[in-house]
Amino acid sequence: MIKHYILSLNPTAKHDWDRCILRDPLTAKRPDISKLIAEAVGADTGTYLVSVNIEVNVLEQAAIPHAEQLSLNIPEISEKLQLREVA
Repeated sequence: MIKHYILSLNPTAKHDWDRCILRDPLTAKRPDISKLIAEAVGADTGTYLVSVNIEVNVLEQAAIPHAEQLSLNIPEISEKLQLREVA
């Protein structure tokens, strides 16, 4: 069974649970890994010893957009306000 997920890593997140997030690409829900394993095992009641192999292949990495910083020239704004008041 191959599943695809979106992994978001943010080591500077305020809370631990927001530092590493795994989500379904269509529903954006967090996957229940134990439920996925149970589905693979079957519906029979019992206790199972299972081996789970996780192979990770990065298919695409989305760049984080950097916020553009705008500079304001405060003296210029003050001059325009003064000119409006004079007029």
